[in-house]
Amino acid sequence: MLRDTEILDLYWTRNEQAILETQRSYGKYCYSIAWHILHIREDSDECVNDTWLKAWNAIPPKRPGRLALFLGTITRNLALDRWKEKHTMKRGSGEIALALDELAECVPDMRSTEEAVEAAELERLLNEFLHTLPERECNVFLRRYWYVEEYSEIARRYGMKLNTVKTSLFRTRAKLREYLEGEGVLV
Repeated sequence: MLRDTEILDLYWTRNEQAILETQRSYGKYCYSIAWHILHIREDSDECVNDTWLKAWNAIPPKRPGRLALFLGTITRNLALDRWKEKHTMKRGSGEIALALDELAECVPDMRSTEEAVEAAELERLLNEFLHTLPERECNVFLRRYWYVEEYSEIARRYGMKLNTVKTSLFRTRAKLREYLEGEGVLV
């Protein structure tokens, strides 16, 4: 497998081999993200393929510092958009809605005209907050709210009891709320 810098060089020279190398290096990773959100093979495959197209169209002019994060973010956003499309009438059911509702308790709604600036600041604060957490607590939080894994899957992954996972996430959300309020963010 090629290194990220080599894959990015292929994109910059508009070499279509970039797509194949991206699929080889990040296909399973991106599929996993889409699958945890959609739980439908065809939709997950389509999101991954759309990720490659979006990456092809974005690189250049962008040259991501972390290719995995760049591709994962594209896949996640595509999968969430597809999920919202299919579930607009079913709001409140399933893991996605539950995970988003849980986070809504401690992350403010972003619908004002300053949305872009506030979103960037919130992203910076969230990343700062995550770096304050012990590794396992951070991983559990990311598994739930980035990868949208079910509680039971997180419990199996980390050898935890189901209630321990739920309690950990509840406490981490409380810490996040407190952290954001301490930084002047209205929750």
